[in-house]
Amino acid sequence: MSEQRSQPSDQPVTIQNWYKHINWSSTTLVLLVPAYGLYAAQYVPLTRATAIWGILLWSHRCYNARLPLRIFLAFVGAGAIQGSIRFWSSKHRAHHRWKDTSKDPYCALRGFFHAHLGWMVLQQDPKKIGRTDISDLDADPVVVWQHKHYGKSLMVAAWLFPMCVAGLGWSDWWGGLVYAGILRACFVQQATFCVNSLAHWLGEQPFDDRRTPRDHFITAIVTLGEGYHNFHHEFPSDYRNAISWYQYDPTKWLIYLLSKTTLAYDLKRFRHNEIEKGRLQQQQKALDARRVTLDWGLPLSQLPVVSWVEYQARCASGDAALIAITGIIHDVTDFITEHPGGKALIKGWVGKDATAGFNGGVYVHSNAAHNLLSTMRVGVLRGGQEVEVWKEERGVPGIKDKLGRVVVRVNEHVTNVRRLVGSAEAA
Repeated sequence: MSEQRSQPSDQPVTIQNWYKHINWSSTTLVLLVPAYGLYAAQYVPLTRATAIWGILLWSHRCYNARLPLRIFLAFVGAGAIQGSIRFWSSKHRAHHRWKDTSKDPYCALRGFFHAHLGWMVLQQDPKKIGRTDISDLDADPVVVWQHKHYGKSLMVAAWLFPMCVAGLGWSDWWGGLVYAGILRACFVQQATFCVNSLAHWLGEQPFDDRRTPRDHFITAIVTLGEGYHNFHHEFPSDYRNAISWYQYDPTKWLIYLLSKTTLAYDLKRFRHNEIEKGRLQQQQKALDARRVTLDWGLPLSQLPVVSWVEYQARCASGDAALIAITGIIHDVTDFITEHPGGKALIKGWVGKDATAGFNGGVYVHSNAAHNLLSTMRVGVLRGGQEVEVWKEERGVPGIKDKLGRVVVRVNEHVTNVRRLVGSAEAA
């Protein structure tokens, strides 16, 4: 059996073999040709008509389009000089299927340069790129034809067509080639590449933070609307990148308008209920991350059980000022001088059961008061309360702070019981 031929990407880069690591066809199209365009721009004046023509030649990709629109998009897509529909879509699907792994063709974890440009200009072992199903593309005659004749399509759509329009329209042949052809394609390329790089580095993650895709307005501006990448990766079957009316997404607007002409159809939207669930879950995750940094008091299960006699004896000794509320003993020694209601009032409850007074008999204490009280727990009282009841924590299921203490939501404190006597309200 013959030895398997090693790929250039598997070999270290040296002075002798550096050129083998370069994908020269891609490098020529995305670096060398644009470099020539920048050089030529020094000698070719930019006319207003050519500038407008160059701006109008931009490309978008959409699915479920009628034949005329598919042909048009195939032509304009070839002019973007980013590979055939089949090439680009297969890589894009692999990126979604294997994102942030070694099988991701433009994995952001390999660095900004690799995600932006390196994956195109450097050789990659095709066997290491994740496989995806592209049978639908192979069944589309427009995709098959464009892939087979991509080289010719590229030259016509990217350079010859814009040059002829400018030349025949207002006699600016060189301007059409340099500005509407070469440099226009260069700017479109860099904007599109930002979807793979910038959209995985800049912004927030409102729907999922387990992977690198992010949402940001700046990226949306740079990429003509594809900056809400966290949403796109979480709900890839949705034709929109941005779901709010104020978010910049011209691709969405274009596809929507085309659907009104029936050129595009079957526009897919992910269910709003699931989108909002994902958003809420991510917000809850962020809140939980903040919760665990706070002091919620010792868990009741870790507190010692103290009898009523022991409780009163300790108070009588003067070692600490203890108050029992709903069967939980609290050490208020350091809080007496800070009590908003005055020292005399709180001292009057030392060594007693202050449940009724704390919950309306004297004052209906605020949620902040319950939060503060939970940090003063020192024991669980045996007698008058069922100890086992208080050993069962009330709070957010499964959410504990960094010390293992249960996180409690508003009005769920164990010290917060039904109001016993109507009295002063909490501020």
